[in-house]
Amino acid sequence: MMVVVSYLGNKLQQLCSSSCFAISSFFRFIWFLVTCFSHYVLHHMNHFSIELFYFSFLSSVGYLVLNATDPRTTNFAPRKLDLFFTSVSASTVSSMSVVEMEVFSNTQLVVMTILMFIGGEVFTSMVGLHVSHHQRSVKKGGRVNDSMSDLGVPANFRELELGTIANPEFESSKSDIFELGYEPEPMAHTEELKCKSIKFLGFVALGYLFLVQTLGVVSVLVYLNVISSAKNVLKQKGLKTFTFSLFTVVSTFASCGFVPTNENMIVFSKNSGLLLLLIPQILLGNNLYPSALRFSVWAIGKFKKKAETRYLLDNGRRDNIRFHHFLSHLHSLFLVVTVLGFILVQFVLFSALEWGSDSLSALNNYQKFVGVLFQTINTRHTGETIFDLSTIAAASVVLIVVMMYLPPYTSFLPLWAKGNSQRNSDQRKKKSKKVMLENLLFSQLSYLVIFIILVCITEREKIKQDPLNFNVLNIVVEVISAYGNVGFTMGYSCDRLLKPDGICENKWYGFSGKWSDEGKLILIVVMFFGRLKKFNMNGGKAWKLL
Repeated sequence: MMVVVSYLGNKLQQLCSSSCFAISSFFRFIWFLVTCFSHYVLHHMNHFSIELFYFSFLSSVGYLVLNATDPRTTNFAPRKLDLFFTSVSASTVSSMSVVEMEVFSNTQLVVMTILMFIGGEVFTSMVGLHVSHHQRSVKKGGRVNDSMSDLGVPANFRELELGTIANPEFESSKSDIFELGYEPEPMAHTEELKCKSIKFLGFVALGYLFLVQTLGVVSVLVYLNVISSAKNVLKQKGLKTFTFSLFTVVSTFASCGFVPTNENMIVFSKNSGLLLLLIPQILLGNNLYPSALRFSVWAIGKFKKKAETRYLLDNGRRDNIRFHHFLSHLHSLFLVVTVLGFILVQFVLFSALEWGSDSLSALNNYQKFVGVLFQTINTRHTGETIFDLSTIAAASVVLIVVMMYLPPYTSFLPLWAKGNSQRNSDQRKKKSKKVMLENLLFSQLSYLVIFIILVCITEREKIKQDPLNFNVLNIVVEVISAYGNVGFTMGYSCDRLLKPDGICENKWYGFSGKWSDEGKLILIVVMFFGRLKKFNMNGGKAWKLL
């Protein structure tokens, strides 16, 4: 009996050893395939294709998770298309809504928080810096070759290297992930300093990302626990305080504009302290990110990493460091002035037209001041709101449309300050091998007109039957808002129906929630187009209006 047991034990041990070896070999083979595939993709796909794949994959995964989790309500479940629309909206930080936010459970809100966090521009830019540093380190030290040789990869596979490409603002013809485009320099020590500087900038961006949002979450959490009026709103709606704080701060910093409440920030219009806490998140995560990032590098350089800091500050405006979010000293200053100037213009116009309006009648003068300031800052490009946009003056709506259309880093830069960069840009354009493709591209405004026309076609029956809601201005606001990844909407009101049917029910979601499925699909394309619009900022140059 003992002999049989011993024999079976030896056989079992051999079987386990062979199974472990087989499993180990299988995973090593899978790792080898993934490595080869990533090398092939990064070497052959351009930046646009990579980002398009990233946001498409992120939206698809988000949809699958949202669809697999139960909503908060048991009597209503969002349609699959609406869930996919919501996932795309969160991933592209657009905050276009076709479902009331209070329908989603706490788990679904956490999923949306993750989508907004990893879909935000600050996060993707930070990842791009770290990937770029890793690639440069691999090229210099050959660490990928060593690791692949451990897997038994042939030499001809180990010789594959990752290419680099330039940021689309500078050069659109090369390819690499998150496209930071660094050109090689002849001096080895300069190349090493550049590599260290990129790594340093990546960690600065990482620290900036977590520090600003951590301070925001803590401050909002403290405010909600101290101010009973704000906390009571969450209790009445059944929202957890921490989930609300985390969701709102991440959404605000990522310039998404989603808020867990159906009414967005309207229910907090009298909580001026909360609005003031969110304003820095809006600016530091969007319009003023380049200026704040440069200031952070300068401040850290006063204490440590002085060589890397000096290299970044001196070379950030030239081709040495081609990072879209790291502007020159002069450009950063003009960006701050431009952002503040836009806020001032909007604030004056809003105050002149809306100060005595019904939408602000319940607020005192201090609350009106903070509320109008919060609203004007949100037009570029966060999209949180404290009043119904359909109730404001038409002139204010037109100004909002213009602000939503402008890219986040739009700035006044005198001709003498951008003359050199313009000459360098012209030289690069002459070397481009994609002239034919560039000739076929339209301008941003042309594409938006096409999208608006398509929506008017898909919704033509509703435009006839419900002209007060489905008017062209409302459609324009919705499309421009999706393109700018803002999230502003004119909404839909049953009170504006020419022929009330008794069935219509007012809902707290965007105007697009009443669109047909074809119209929603077009808006999904617009959100993707808006998130990737940086690749076509120079489109339409072949067209000359004489």
